[in-house]
Amino acid sequence: MTYDFLKNIDKTWTLFLDRDGVFNEEKKADYIRNWDEFKFYEGILDAVALLNEKFGVTVMVTNQKGVGKKLMTTEDLNHIHQNMLSEIESRGGRIDKIYYCPELDDNAHNRKPNPGMAFQAKTDFSSIDFTKSIMVGNKLSDMNFGRNAGIYTAFVATTNPETPFPHPGIDFRFDNLLAFAKAL
Repeated sequence: MTYDFLKNIDKTWTLFLDRDGVFNEEKKADYIRNWDEFKFYEGILDAVALLNEKFGVTVMVTNQKGVGKKLMTTEDLNHIHQNMLSEIESRGGRIDKIYYCPELDDNAHNRKPNPGMAFQAKTDFSSIDFTKSIMVGNKLSDMNFGRNAGIYTAFVATTNPETPFPHPGIDFRFDNLLAFAKAL
């Protein structure tokens, strides 16, 4: 698949985004537990505004085991997301809805790489067509989530640059979310 394919994206498409390692700096072997620990990557706020010009629906899908492990509360997570959305909106961007999975069981239907959060989004946004959707993430579990839902995948090498490409689970590869946004 060539990168020219990305030029065909329009408002009939849906963008699925991972959070940690895509939007913000990821804590290795730990969790972002509060807003003070949340640090946007450079260019993210501009990237979201650019992406919103192309995609009709933009949703975030994020595994959040820190809640399931009781290292943080749902209220802590909501506070992070409210502040994140406020920053995004202040720069002209939007995330239409955030889906998260706090479950500890790696086989849980809603836990990536399983496609449950994609189906939740499809229920909430009937316009979503998985064949006209792209999942952007920084881990192979994000790519497998996309594959499991029939969604195209774009890997950003922010935290795992050693991930090989070409790779059967990855359709496109970029250095970061802003590079992906600029390629559209």
